[in-house]
Parts: sequence; structure tokens; C-alpha cells
Amino acid sequence: MDISSLQAVLFDFDGTLADSFQAITASVNHVRAGHGLPPLEEGEVRPHVGRGMPYLLERTVPGVSQEKDQAVYREHHPSVMLTGTRLLPGAREALSATHASGRRVGVCSNKPRAFTKELLEYLNIGQYVAAAFGPEDVARPKPAPDMIRAALAWLRVPADQALYIGDMVVDIETACAAGVTVWVVPTGSEDRSALETAGPDRILRDLFELKELFVNHK
Repeated sequence: MDISSLQAVLFDFDGTLADSFQAITASVNHVRAGHGLPPLEEGEVRPHVGRGMPYLLERTVPGVSQEKDQAVYREHHPSVMLTGTRLLPGAREALSATHASGRRVGVCSNKPRAFTKELLEYLNIGQYVAAAFGPEDVARPKPAPDMIRAALAWLRVPADQALYIGDMVVDIETACAAGVTVWVVPTGSEDRSALETAGPDRILRDLFELKELFVNHK
């Protein structure tokens, strides 16, 4: 795509901008403990992150009661969320360069919006983000295109002038359904071969590469 035509860049959060798997695993294990289940390793939880809390709990908590266990997860997560989440290499630089280039920046994540917004401020990147959208804001979570479409409508940017950056096949599916260009970074829960098979428009080395592209194409 012609980078000069880009007016907005939307980012996924978990696995794209931040490594939040430690915090997510801790809250999953808190829910599991309530069922008398032993804790899981981070590597056992990681593959199920990215498609929303119902999906996550369904696959990590046998006998899950979605309403009750989502409430338990939400109550526990703030106690581990900040200390268990860190920016991925290049995230701050990529966001800063995107913002400095005059493009609008948004976040579209299946993570609850309140958690995303708190983390954006805690990680000191909120100043670069014009809008953050979560599953509460739309009828259907990713991979449905609703969240990206809502963000673009709010930013007043057409789909053919937008880019979505993610780390999973679900992000590729979401962007394709929304009609936007999609680039991915192999920093999340799926390996490069899975991402290649899903057919993104580009696989970035890391977010430093995105920063370099925007610095060179303002």
C-alpha cells in the first residue's frame, strides 16, 4: 500500500503493543482456583488470548459459568494488570512516530475497554491514542469487523485509508472483514507460519520497523 495515503493506524493491544500474558494468566488461575483447579502455565493460557474473555475462559476453565466467572476475573484483574503488563519493544516508538506523522491512532482490542484505557495511561502511551474500542462498544467482538468500523467512523477515516496492526490470525480476519490493510508482528500467541498462512498484507519484523516506515514517509 501507499503509506502516504494512510490517515489512521489502528492497533490491537495484547501481544501487539504489550505483553500482558503474565497478568492474564494470573487472573485465569484465580478463576480456576475458585473451581478447585490447579494453575496453568503462561504457555498454556497464551494460545487462547485475543478472542475475548468468554473464549478465554471457555478454553481454560472446565465447567465455566460465564456470568459468574467473568465477574470474578474482572474483580481480580486490576490487582495484577499493571505489574503483569509491559510494553513490547518498539511499541512506544511506533505510536510516537505514527502520531507525529499526523495520522490518527486508535486501539481495537477484545480486552475490556476499561482495562485497555487504564493500561494506556499507566504505560504512558495514552497521549498518542485518539480512541480505544473494546467488545462493550460493538455488537460483535473480533473477528467480526464491527470494532474497526466503529473506530473508523469515530475517527472519520475511510477503510481504504486505514491500517490495522495485530499479532494474530484473528486480527487478520478482522481487518479483512472490515476492508482495511492489515500488517502483523510475530510477537503474540501465534507463530510466523500461522500468520503467513492467514495472508496479511505484510509481516513486520517488529514495531521498530513500523516506526522507521513512518519516520521516513511523513
